[in-house]
Amino acid sequence: MWSYEKRLQYPINIKEPNAKLAQFIISQYGGPDGELGASMRYLSQRYTIPYREIASLLTDIGTEELGHFEMVGAIVHQLTRDLSMEEIEKSGFGPYYIDHTLALWPQAAGGVPFNACQFQSKGDIITDLHEDMAAEQKARSTYDNILRTAWDNPDVYDAIKFLRAREIIHYQRFGEALRLAQEKLDAKNFYQFNPEFDRCKS
Repeated sequence: MWSYEKRLQYPINIKEPNAKLAQFIISQYGGPDGELGASMRYLSQRYTIPYREIASLLTDIGTEELGHFEMVGAIVHQLTRDLSMEEIEKSGFGPYYIDHTLALWPQAAGGVPFNACQFQSKGDIITDLHEDMAAEQKARSTYDNILRTAWDNPDVYDAIKFLRAREIIHYQRFGEALRLAQEKLDAKNFYQFNPEFDRCKS
């Protein structure tokens, strides 16, 4: 059960519309390394994690990613609200507008729709935590790319910098969780011999 506080994790107050920039940033709404996939990844993986402290971490970060999904949505909305048809056509926002008007819809910057195959939930704690660490680095890299395109828009730049910083923190937390999991698994001789996978030798 969650308690929802009706405010963004970081304030979004964009004064000038910019449909071209919105088309880049929407990738973190529903693109391959975006916040929707991140939240679904962690909130799905937590069920098969055998250690309570790591499952709790996945719940915490998955919940925060939902907040980031909300932030990115607010950014894209504020960048596209009140656009004139001339601005829509000149910015290249027309194809999106035809399908969705100015509503939010999860897709990558290239227009590819969100697909749950963009993230993995494997049920193996080592595999999943490596997936999580890689995902945070890919998201950080995407935010780096967005920052290069938003350098002259401080309202957007500051919010994206905040989101980028959180990806680094999440990467560090997942690294700590991986070390903890490896210590616990080593205690069971997991890597050298696991009877569950070695029945044919008995």
